[in-house]
Amino acid sequence: MFVSSSREWMGASVLSQSAHTYLGYLQRHGYGAATVRAYEHSVGHFARWLTQGRTPLSRVDESLMRRFVTDHLPACRCPAPCQRTQHVVRAALAHLLHVLRAEGGIPGPRLLLPQAIHDELERFNVHLQEVCGLAPSTRTSRRMWVSKFLLHHFGRTPVEIGRLKPRDIANFVVRQADSYKPGTVGVLGCALRSYLRFRVLRSGDQVEALMAAVPTPAHWRLATLPAHLTPEEVDGFLNAFDPHSATGRRGYAMARCLVDMGLRASEVAAIQLDDLNWQEGTLKLDGGKSRRADMLPLPDATGRAIVEYLCDARPRSVSRALFVRHRAPFDVPVTASTVRCAVRMAFTRCGLAGRYTGTHVLRHTAATRMRCAGTSLKEIADVLRHRSLDTTTIYTKVDLPRLAAVAAPWPGRLP
Repeated sequence: MFVSSSREWMGASVLSQSAHTYLGYLQRHGYGAATVRAYEHSVGHFARWLTQGRTPLSRVDESLMRRFVTDHLPACRCPAPCQRTQHVVRAALAHLLHVLRAEGGIPGPRLLLPQAIHDELERFNVHLQEVCGLAPSTRTSRRMWVSKFLLHHFGRTPVEIGRLKPRDIANFVVRQADSYKPGTVGVLGCALRSYLRFRVLRSGDQVEALMAAVPTPAHWRLATLPAHLTPEEVDGFLNAFDPHSATGRRGYAMARCLVDMGLRASEVAAIQLDDLNWQEGTLKLDGGKSRRADMLPLPDATGRAIVEYLCDARPRSVSRALFVRHRAPFDVPVTASTVRCAVRMAFTRCGLAGRYTGTHVLRHTAATRMRCAGTSLKEIADVLRHRSLDTTTIYTKVDLPRLAAVAAPWPGRLP
């Protein structure tokens, strides 16, 4: 229950109808008593501020809450009990927004993009999903680049492709090349070509000259060795997880999925309890980037790490996700960002943060370990779920003992 002042502030404000709903929301999601009390004081404080400013419920949104946190809290002289810790208040108000919108008390979030560009991106997303069949992460990436392009050229005016000239396309890509690596610029070019093809199918626009103007950055895929961890670095990385804490055991189990099986961060986050077949010793990956179901063998070390997490560290949860949050709300699965964060923190603890920051190096490490153990390229391609064997050929260069056996002497050097 709300303490006296918080209850009175809520009851006298435009939030009065949502007080009990908000409290029930926090309790259903497993928040502890101290957290619930802090969030109650935060919302009560916000309710008092709304009442003093005679602010109607219809004006409650992200920008108003931001103004409360940044303008009111630093100069607040409100009587106790008032929660003034900014990160606590932000979290409490974020949950309040969710409750108010679920009840229909306030409209959805306001558009950050001009309406014309927002609608164009929505149509483009439908095309990418229903016509191209792209994965959600790929669609998000392409929408991001296309939104930058459309904002740069059209702003708040209507999107009219006929106004574009080939030099507009080329200049935009070249400017991005100053800030991004060639691989990222290539992703940008792919997104623009995809959008221009969409315009052909949707409106019949003449875009041949525009597509031809998208520059392709010089990038030789096989010019360098794939970054990977040495056996000693792998041991140091895996030992960087605390085996005595619940989050440490969760992080270790996620890391074993990355290192032993070459999974992507998004695939680790998406694993369900029903995907594990303990009798057969397999893991089913359903969907993901490849948009198909794959069955992979579950290595013993990976299986043991998962079992230890399930038996000793996983919170009680109704979620069928393998990896779940260890802080309220407990019934929410982890995200790919959670996996990446756990890996980055482990890199920091084992002294590798200066060299590695992402999870993809662990996918390269898994492939490298398989190749050096004598696994064929076809088998590696199957484990990594590459559509083309050409994608896997980069790992031919990491097996140095075999390469040394077939290497010809340097011209002019005695055998």
